Amino acid sequence: MDMENPIQIMADPMDAAAAEAAELLKSLSNPGRLRILCALVPGEMTVGELEETIGASQSYVSGQLLRLRNEGLVACERDGRSMHYRLADPRVRPLLERIYELFCPTE
Repeated sequence: MDMENPIQIMADPMDAAAAEAAELLKSLSNPGRLRILCALVPGEMTVGELEETIGASQSYVSGQLLRLRNEGLVACERDGRSMHYRLADPRVRPLLERIYELFCPTE
């Protein structure tokens, strides 16, 4: 243990966690990606279902899903000719639920 700089020892894990959180929040900062992720909270959806739910084109939805897959936030599984997408990162659901609670009140 480096007793000359104990703050540096504590800051390294905190810095790594902050960087990881910032990357996740960057993905959530795009309204289209956020809407896709929110649409997946209840369960799996196909690209077509996502298009209809968020009111976006197939190319837009597919492009955003590709980015979300590359970032590890969604996963997909082929079922015949359809691809079913679901949330992949367990940290995302509670964040989305809280965002919904704060920004999408039902009253």
